[in-house]
Amino acid sequence: MKAAVLFANEDIRYTEVPEPEIRPGCVKVRVRAVGICGSDIPRVLSGGAHYYPIILGHEFSGEVTEVGKGVTKVKVGDRVSGAPLLPCMKCADCRRGNYSLCRHYGFIGSHDAGAFAEYVVLPEANAVRFDPAIPFEVAAMFEPATVSLHGLFCNNYQGGGNVAVLGGGTIGLFAAQWAKIFGARSVTVFDIVEERLALAKRLGADGTIDTKDPDFMEKAKALTDGSGFDYVFETAGNPITIRMGFELAANKAHFCCIGTPHREMTFTPSLWECMNRKEFTLTGSWMSYSSPFPGKEWELVAHYFATGQLKFDEALIYRRFPLEKADEAFALYHDPAKVQGKVMFLL
Repeated sequence: MKAAVLFANEDIRYTEVPEPEIRPGCVKVRVRAVGICGSDIPRVLSGGAHYYPIILGHEFSGEVTEVGKGVTKVKVGDRVSGAPLLPCMKCADCRRGNYSLCRHYGFIGSHDAGAFAEYVVLPEANAVRFDPAIPFEVAAMFEPATVSLHGLFCNNYQGGGNVAVLGGGTIGLFAAQWAKIFGARSVTVFDIVEERLALAKRLGADGTIDTKDPDFMEKAKALTDGSGFDYVFETAGNPITIRMGFELAANKAHFCCIGTPHREMTFTPSLWECMNRKEFTLTGSWMSYSSPFPGKEWELVAHYFATGQLKFDEALIYRRFPLEKADEAFALYHDPAKVQGKVMFLL
């Protein structure tokens, strides 16, 4: 089969590789769509891969072409989205159902061979079936949609309150939609890119704030009559927006960091005092899994995309490429500010 193989830093090539063999309890999937995740970028461009050569790609969907011995729920012809985590199922966290916190996990597309290929083999439990009415490229976005939803679950969000979403990228736009689906009083998306803010409005956000505006903080506070936001979801992984969230949070707020910073951040005494004086709860969120594996996050994403309540907009995808142009696709990220949306490979 053909695959885009990472041989070394900035050396990704479309080449012939052996087709993976089916294993007991697993299914083989003909990949139809696979997206570039933000975590793939440092693996390709900054020497961040676990080993070489490796086939990356963990945001994917496709059609089942073969099932292994012992598979009972998934059948040939099913359309599935891949849940990439491979938890050990033995550690204390796995036994509690906290699969995202497993310390001995594998991961399709970073530890194990991924979906930048014509075929990928994965355990039956990781193959999330979806309604055939959902396009493959939409189903390839299940994983980021579940990451957003997991962040809401980490805060036990059950609706109500004024919600701030910091960052209008893929994760942030899904987080805003989930808050609306669950019944937020209001949802406001913060970003510096006008196109992302316009997209947030189309996807249902009640308000948007352009943080390039010198008066953005005053405008944001006016939306809540000065009391601040009851729920703050930081999705950009940026030290600037994390600090911004401390100021935006209301007294007794819930502040969840979904994004992962890749730059040094200093937790200053003033930030600590802000948290103490407001008595807000600061929570982390990691991946997107719960019990029974892979979790209600995946079940709900499949359901709400099928009903149309979780919306897809063409602007969520910035560029589409054939897999043979993987090197060209990753070259876009030499200037990441220009990449306004998901880059998707269609096979």
